[in-house]
This record gives sequence, C-alpha cells and structure tokens, in this order.
Amino acid sequence: MSDSLHARLRHATAEAHAALERDLDWEARVATLSGYRDLLARLHGFHAVYEPAIGAALADAAFFDPRRRLAFLDADLAGLSAAAPASSPAPPRLDGAGGALGALYVLEGSTLGGTVIGRHVARLHGEGVPLAYYSGRGRAAGPLWRAFRERLDGLPEAQAASAFTAGIATFEAMRRWLVSGEG
Repeated sequence: MSDSLHARLRHATAEAHAALERDLDWEARVATLSGYRDLLARLHGFHAVYEPAIGAALADAAFFDPRRRLAFLDADLAGLSAAAPASSPAPPRLDGAGGALGALYVLEGSTLGGTVIGRHVARLHGEGVPLAYYSGRGRAAGPLWRAFRERLDGLPEAQAASAFTAGIATFEAMRRWLVSGEG
C-alpha cells in the first residue's frame, strides 16, 4: 500500500474527529473561566482512564511516559483551585499495540491542536491562567510527534484494523464524555 498507516488512520477517523470538534464547541466552553475549568475537569476524567490503559497495552514506558498529560491537568486544576473530578468514563478495551496506538493517535493529535486552544484561552483570560495541558510540549512536540508516527507507520499490517477501531472508538468516547458526560 502506498498510503502510510498514519494517513489511513487519519482518513478512517475523520468523521469521528469532525463530530468531536463540532459537538464540543470548545470556543464557547472556554469563554468563561468556569467553563474552562469544567472542560479541564472532564479531560482529567478521560485521561485518568485512557493513559493507564494505553500504557499497559503498549508496555513501553520509555515511549509512552513523555506523552502522558494527566499531571498537566492536575497542575492546571490546582492553579484554578479546582479538585480533580472523581468521575471518569469506562476504561477502553485496547487490542494490543494496534489498539493502543489508535487510541494514542487521538491523544497525541489533541496535543498538537491544543496549542491553538491554549493561545485562545490566554487571550481571553489573561496572563497567569493555568495552561500546562494546552501549552504543548515546546521543542519536544515535533520530535515526539515524529517518533509516534514512525511507531504507528511501523505497526504490522495485521494490527492496522485494531488501530482504526480504537482510534474511532476513542474519538467517539471523548465526544460522549466531554459533551454529555456519558462514559
């Protein structure tokens, strides 16, 4: 096949990705500081179950640990004097490395796109608003994304279907959780 697995995964998840962006309406959600805090709390609940599941399915801490973002959400919520929520969606069932990389594709992509949200939040709420989650990874962002794409594109073709299924399911689960609180 001439298309990379990354390109095929992007195509396979496009509809679910568009539904998340459409239904989330992040600009309206972050228009107030309380809305921003609520969004971070929902994201915390999501990452609280997805990060451990992805980490266990990948079983490669050196690769996955730099991609974890739960601590950034903890820092932002503390900076907003908000406690981390006790609720989370149901943990995902990931089918091996393919499933883990499909789910991680969603979280990694949100890291890249999140910098746009972070700049918007900073303009709205001023200097000092906690932005650890949305600030990206600075200079590490490019190398981490390239390493992720290399890992994804190196996945055996037999595991591609698991990556597609998990990517779509993760976008759908994130949409349900962030928009309506359904897990």
